[in-house]
Amino acid sequence: MEKPNSNILVIFGASGDLAHRKLIPALFDLQIQNLLPDNFGILGIGRTSLSDESFRDKMASALDYAQLAKNTTPDIRTLFLNRLYYTAIDTALVDDYQKLAVRMKELNTELKTEGNYIYYLATPPSLYSVVAHNLAAVGLHKCPKGQGCRRIIIEKPFGYDLKTAKELNDSIHSIYDEDQIYRIDHYLGKETVQNLLVTRFSNGIFEPLWNRNYIHHIEITSSESIGVESRGGYYDHAGALRDMVQNHLLQVTGLVAMEPPAVIDADAIRNETLKVLQSIRPIKKEDVSKYVIRGQYTASKIKGEAVPGYREEAGVDPNSRTETFVALKFFIDNWRWSGVPFYIRTGKRLPTRVTEIVINFRQTPHALFPFTQGSQRNQLIIRIQPDEGILLKFGMKVPGAGFQAETVNMDFHYSDLSGVHLPDAYERLLLDAMLGDATLYSRGDAVEANWRFITPILEAWNEDPSIKVFGYPAGSWGPENADALIDGLWGWRYPCKNLSDNGLYCEL
Repeated sequence: MEKPNSNILVIFGASGDLAHRKLIPALFDLQIQNLLPDNFGILGIGRTSLSDESFRDKMASALDYAQLAKNTTPDIRTLFLNRLYYTAIDTALVDDYQKLAVRMKELNTELKTEGNYIYYLATPPSLYSVVAHNLAAVGLHKCPKGQGCRRIIIEKPFGYDLKTAKELNDSIHSIYDEDQIYRIDHYLGKETVQNLLVTRFSNGIFEPLWNRNYIHHIEITSSESIGVESRGGYYDHAGALRDMVQNHLLQVTGLVAMEPPAVIDADAIRNETLKVLQSIRPIKKEDVSKYVIRGQYTASKIKGEAVPGYREEAGVDPNSRTETFVALKFFIDNWRWSGVPFYIRTGKRLPTRVTEIVINFRQTPHALFPFTQGSQRNQLIIRIQPDEGILLKFGMKVPGAGFQAETVNMDFHYSDLSGVHLPDAYERLLLDAMLGDATLYSRGDAVEANWRFITPILEAWNEDPSIKVFGYPAGSWGPENADALIDGLWGWRYPCKNLSDNGLYCEL
């Protein structure tokens, strides 16, 4: 793989949790694979007063925490840590950015990075526009004539609803061109999400069936076994719909349902996913209770250990109506998917941590053979995490007399590939940003399309207190009411820790 051009990656909020747990380990992984530019530096920005050396010591502990340094040579570790620098400023004060501009100029000369700067905003969302405008105030936002390139990476959440997302887009666009803006969604950096494109468009056995004629419905599940932990204060103002559905799961929906792009490049792929998002049938406010189920986990015991309910968590309002679980049913009104229901389910304190896509194919018109367990269900399961891989479920004859049939599995696990590195999502996305490849980043119009679908649901919940918040015991699969969303006898798939298992009593 080609190396990116020389650049300096500037991380705002470098003393925070995201940089420590994700960004620095991901960059070190790129160093191990020799994928970082030869002329490259990482400049940490934060309010905490640190020297370059003390910042390097702090980030060395991040490598130890991620257990990345154990299998590398001291030379690689030293080379990487020596690429780290730090400058303390108050990111909200424009005057402090003069100090940043001076440091950037010094590093650019020292490292010979030709004015290529990438800014990563690992900050609270309230500072996104502030940082962008303050960078512009000291001339750090535009490429000098004939040299260099400037990009800005923005974390989620990008807005709080449609109105605030539009305002943020307008604010950032007043300074940066769209091709400079990289709205990161770490779900799109996962290898199995990207493999959706290959699975669909390189296989003649799948693409002809990928439509309303052969698919009964599609499920997307993203469950977490943990609660809100120390994020209660933030989560109580966000909830599962904003935290997971608006960005991650609708973006995955776009990739599942998109038309074939003319070519594999950022514009072509993002144009097709945008069409999907714009084709999602709006849910009217009066129909929200019919198509959307929300829930909150309640106190329970998991494997003999008592766990608190959501309203007992630190930082959470004791009378909170914020959802920790949400399930939706919706339709995509276009030629390919007309009449095919899509189901999204996500929540905290569910039985296991798992994210997967389930393509449920239509049953044969006439059931000729009796199945040992219910009726035959042909399913293609694309596991995003953990135990990444693909599982196909189809019917086979049971050995012996007669024509008794049963459903069997044919699967592929990424873990079966020996000697192949499965990159972390941030690792892939950071490298793509350096290469100028925005394929796996959200575009502004797609973000607004997501919010356009989600905002009426949020407004209905806010305006109509009669819409219920259903309780569900921690460790269960959410409110029983969510089962009524799926028509007929199909029901939700109950995923397990292991891709090839399924059922209510599998290994979790």
